[in-house]
Amino acid sequence: MSEFSRIIGHRQTSVLGALRAPNADERAWVARMAPSQTRVPKGVFRYRSLHEANVEWERWQADAVTAGPKP
Repeated sequence: MSEFSRIIGHRQTSVLGALRAPNADERAWVARMAPSQTRVPKGVFRYRSLHEANVEWERWQADAVTAGPKP
């Protein structure tokens, strides 16, 4: 260590990647997000062209807008 170096505070271990139980705020967030669903059906879709895929996507979006929020 040089004469110009100083140690301030203590190094803290990173919490990234550490497994722990979710706290109350995280559980509340999961509960709020759980009812939301996409209106796109599950599955693998194969289209002949990008235009076909876009038409299908726009139809799903239009259905979602006209149907309003899901209960």
